[in-house]
Order: sequence, then structure tokens, then C-alpha cells
Amino acid sequence: MPRFLTLIRIDEKNAPASGPSPELQERMGKLFEEITKAGVMLDTAGLLPTSEGTRVHWQDGKISYTDGPFTETKEVIGGYSISQCKDKAEAVEWTKRFLQTHEDYWTITAEVREIEEG
Repeated sequence: MPRFLTLIRIDEKNAPASGPSPELQERMGKLFEEITKAGVMLDTAGLLPTSEGTRVHWQDGKISYTDGPFTETKEVIGGYSISQCKDKAEAVEWTKRFLQTHEDYWTITAEVREIEEG
């Protein structure tokens, strides 16, 4: 069965400063339990803010580094999941359900991409 990487993109400047509410964490926990029991979820995690990150860039044969926060970027990757689904439609459906656990004031974009095997 194919594996899929889902990248969760958020706007750090407009995300709630307190992070996910306890109710959201509970809803996500229940969904993650369901996905895991279904044998779909392989791994998932949220990421620390970009202020904790470093970008490593290769150009013209040289490496450069930029420490966060990355103020020029509107959306950043706030988390990811790796799932094993029968097809892309199933991966998108699980992603839709994940997004719907969030309160209306969140703005989130999820990118679902199949992992190239072999």
C-alpha cells in the first residue's frame, strides 16, 4: 500500500498564541487513536516554532544558514503525518477529518503527497 506524507501548513503570526485548546487536543487524540487502530497512521508530530529552526540553503556551490524565525514566510510547516492508505483519496479523507477537528478561528492548509517508493 502506498505511503503518504501530509504537511500541515500554518501561519505562525495568526495561530493562537496558547496553541491548541484542550478540546482540540482531545479531538485530535481521538482521531489519532482511530487512525492508528485502522492501521493507517505510521507517524505524526507537531513541530516547534520557526524561531527554534535553522534553514540550510545550497546555491552556487555554497552553503548558507538562516536562523528562525522566518519572518518573510507567511505559511510554515507546523506538523506532519505519515500514513499508509489504499489510495490518495483515503489519505485526503483522513486529512480532511484532521482539519475539521480544529476550531473555526484556525487557518490551516494541508498538503498530501505520495511518498515515492524504490
